[in-house]
Amino acid sequence: MKRTATAEWNGTVKEGKGTLTTKSKTLNKQNYSFHSRFEDGAGTNPEELIAAAHAGCFTMALSNMLTDAGYTPGDLHTECAVDFQDLTIVESHLEVTAEVPGIDKDEFDKIINNAKEDCPISKVLNTDITMNYTLK
Repeated sequence: MKRTATAEWNGTVKEGKGTLTTKSKTLNKQNYSFHSRFEDGAGTNPEELIAAAHAGCFTMALSNMLTDAGYTPGDLHTECAVDFQDLTIVESHLEVTAEVPGIDKDEFDKIINNAKEDCPISKVLNTDITMNYTLK
């Protein structure tokens, strides 16, 4: 299965602007620019999209691994912060809150760390991946 997206750009890197579109149209000519990437300008940026992809992928992997281990996860909430410095992603940090009835901390620790290592986005990122979690 292949997933696709397109980028359009017009102008210089600092004064130009672009759009991002996904095949699903979830992003449909979404604006991005130098200002949205390196400052606080309106629009998205590649690092924000990587953070969203990592949070989504990890959370689904965690749900799958918990289910495979015989647990029924309740609310799983993940915030991902991608640290972008000197044109390099130096860290992807996952902050997780999970409701998993009947699981003990040691079992959850094993499962959540496996999810962190084995989700497909974690595998493709060439950076430090850190995580904190709260188990409710």
